[in-house]
Amino acid sequence: MYCTKTAAQRRYRARTLFATTAYLLAIWGVTWMFRHRHPQGAAVYLLALAPELPIFAILAIFGIYLAEETDEFIRAVLVQSSLWATGVVLAFTTFWSLLQSYAPAIDLVVKVPMYWVFVLWCVSFGLAQPLVQRRYK
Repeated sequence: MYCTKTAAQRRYRARTLFATTAYLLAIWGVTWMFRHRHPQGAAVYLLALAPELPIFAILAIFGIYLAEETDEFIRAVLVQSSLWATGVVLAFTTFWSLLQSYAPAIDLVVKVPMYWVFVLWCVSFGLAQPLVQRRYK
């Protein structure tokens, strides 16, 4: 695996740490509000949007990192890994939604909240990187 020593990687990690912390705080705060304050009307939509803003930031930070990274190998691995992760998410969510559509009567398909899609993408992205790197060895 490549070392995280470039200046772009250090900036990426710091930015991602900040955005991830903001996401976790937003999730905690929104969950607390829904459990204890029971918001109504437009507040429901605004509160649901709050954790999304750090997710948009994380995606933008990734794009900025790709633009700033000067190591072509690292960029190639990240781009290919993100494509694999996107493919995994698209395939899995399509499969799961088809199961939910075609098999509701047998009640075997668990309803998975949509916020897990981004988590699945992140996990797939992380798992894809060493596999993509092996291709170049």
